Amino acid sequence: MSTYVIIGASLAGAKAAETLREEGFSGRIVLIGAERERPYERPPLSKGYLQGATDLEKVYVHESGWYAAHDVDLRLGITATGIDPQGHLVHLDSGESQPYDKLLIATGATPRPLAVDGGDLEGVHYLRTVADSKALREAFASGGRVVVVGAGWIGLETAAAARQAGCEVTVVAPGPAPLHRALGTEVGEIFAAVHRAHGVEFRLGASVSALRETSGVREVVTTAGEVLPADHVVAGIGATPNVELGRSAGLEVAEGIVVDASLRTSDPDIYAAGDVAEAANPLLGRRIRVEHWANALNGGPAAARAMLGQEVVYDRVPYFYTDQFDLGMEFSGDLAGHDEVVFRGDPALRDGATPEFLVFWVTKDGRVLAGMNVNVWDVTDDIQALVRAGQAGRAVDLGRLADPEIPLSGLLG
Repeated sequence: MSTYVIIGASLAGAKAAETLREEGFSGRIVLIGAERERPYERPPLSKGYLQGATDLEKVYVHESGWYAAHDVDLRLGITATGIDPQGHLVHLDSGESQPYDKLLIATGATPRPLAVDGGDLEGVHYLRTVADSKALREAFASGGRVVVVGAGWIGLETAAAARQAGCEVTVVAPGPAPLHRALGTEVGEIFAAVHRAHGVEFRLGASVSALRETSGVREVVTTAGEVLPADHVVAGIGATPNVELGRSAGLEVAEGIVVDASLRTSDPDIYAAGDVAEAANPLLGRRIRVEHWANALNGGPAAARAMLGQEVVYDRVPYFYTDQFDLGMEFSGDLAGHDEVVFRGDPALRDGATPEFLVFWVTKDGRVLAGMNVNVWDVTDDIQALVRAGQAGRAVDLGRLADPEIPLSGLLG
């Protein structure tokens, strides 16, 4: 009987186990997780659960009895310490070694630490796990002053949750606008305007140089010399993929564990999926590492099918979403190589109302590389079709692209 081992009881790992059973695999499945929580989805941790709108039970991928019912050996609270590719063994911190025929690495990523003096003070929070989200919920419920370090997705989502809980919130970030690396300055300013309309303050163009505590008062010192009092500090400055197992096993590692379009590593019996994988994407023509929910949701099943010997080409359009205050957004595509930004609809705030619009990142010859819908729904399939066409070299008329009266589905005519 074959044994398939999955390191990482994550969304990617759990969906891979589910897919193996759905595809008829009758061998042994061992799912190993360092946390004591069964596999869960991470988006609610910075959105619904953090805001108190979602029950904890709803964050889990499967009901508690699913794993036993589907003969999945779920081993929680156990850390894989090494992989022996020649011996086909996974070494565990329990002292055991788990044999495998095929192996999937779905170990995710770890938040980057706030590496400044005082970064280890009590009251500094990160957001990755259920325990992290629980701690933040409790912190925000007590009110007070919250300083968020970083204006990426985690930074802005936690800032929104803290403000909605009644906290005073200040975001410190080095860029010219929130999300400027992800979306560019022009679109990032729209998110800044929404946050400011809800009372969030920004200190842009500055980083945190130190944290200190004087007479029981915690302070955040910025590189601009400003001192911000803080009851709680949230560090949202990115994450580092957990590639150590792959590197020590001799797998090819770049930014993430390098995999081909079937999510196979440089070892034919080892695969990687989710945040930890740097995958060849045939649609984009290059390797990418995607940390968002949809990649874990779809990458785990794709890796499982490849492990079963099926022909797999993982060429999904990168996708992610966010909810901040009354702004809901979906993004599809990749900005690399765009020349200009085209808006469909008016992105300006009018009398405090959150706008409804689409925005596209395009090349000068009219190819759509990425698109985002803000408070406009049921258009993701059309946007992804435009992105696929753009990556294939097909252009659209930019005037028509900007015209809300012309259906997106008619632009490729």
